[in-house]
Amino acid sequence: MSAISYQKVVKNFGAFQALRSLDLALPDRTFLALLGPSGCGKTTALRILAGLEMPSAGKVLIGERDVTRLQPRDRDIAMVFQSYALYPHMTIADNIGYPLWIRNLDSVKRGAKVAEVAKALEIDHLLDRHPRQLSGGQRQRVALARAIVRDPAAFLMDEPLSNLDARLRLSMRGEIKRLCQRLGATTLYVTHDQAEALTMADLIAVMNAGQLQQLATPHEIYERPATRFVATFVGNPPMNILSAAVDESGLHVGGSTVRLDPEQHARCLGAGITEMGIRPEDLRFAEAGSVLTGEIYVIEPMGNETLVDVRLGGERLSVRAQRGFTAAVGSRIGVTFDSTDVCFFDATGSTVVHRVENKRG
Repeated sequence: MSAISYQKVVKNFGAFQALRSLDLALPDRTFLALLGPSGCGKTTALRILAGLEMPSAGKVLIGERDVTRLQPRDRDIAMVFQSYALYPHMTIADNIGYPLWIRNLDSVKRGAKVAEVAKALEIDHLLDRHPRQLSGGQRQRVALARAIVRDPAAFLMDEPLSNLDARLRLSMRGEIKRLCQRLGATTLYVTHDQAEALTMADLIAVMNAGQLQQLATPHEIYERPATRFVATFVGNPPMNILSAAVDESGLHVGGSTVRLDPEQHARCLGAGITEMGIRPEDLRFAEAGSVLTGEIYVIEPMGNETLVDVRLGGERLSVRAQRGFTAAVGSRIGVTFDSTDVCFFDATGSTVVHRVENKRG
């Protein structure tokens, strides 16, 4: 396996700039999720690494090799597509062994390698079948087997689970993570699904409008988002954002003034704060007249918990409440929070003060 590096990579499609000076380093044997909404540039970045697109500027390295202008076949990468891209007229054994066949590996060694990989992915009983005879999950395993059969320098996966139903996606998330950990594989995984990124990846690169917003561990992305965009894109429900200001007397939000942790207060003063963010699970209900007072807008029972939307003037708060929570829609309710759970943003959308570190041990 090998490290991967994008160095000031730009990609233009006519007047549209899909990637804007992308600098991104993926250490050897690391699983990186490229996460972002449709049109953010994540698939373009993957295709440039695969050699399916040429960058307008910058370069791409796999290990020590500059592969920017190399053909896909010369890059020593394997790609798993959203559509699986299996050959319908070939058996499963031939589909898996195809990368070895085009490299002229003799049939005995090829058969042994195919059998080894198929057994590892628990599809060895399917080798004589054709793709049309397989379920979606089985086809996905075949596509993975074809990718790993030749021990490439890196695996590239382009939303490989998006065609599966919700239950199968959950199962395959675990399978892919377990497989990549066992192989020690350097993996670049493109997804718009934050659950996939948070549960599978060692590192997450969040992208928006062709720019890298943050590169960090899943824990860091969730707990200490670098920008307002990251804060609201990662998390379900997303982080609540409220207009706010901080002066010598404290935090002004929702018509109330809240005292801040002294160290946090000192960092906030003069930081140009215009908004605050807080996760739904960090809000608590209280008597009306508490820190914030609003009215219940909608209640969504989720089985193990209840999501409650509270209207606060012209803004809305999402609160994660306990299972069985009930209240009348339109009734007044108080919402309170610990100020150390709050992060603060300036007018550009950058996080200027994070929540207090190590609060939760």
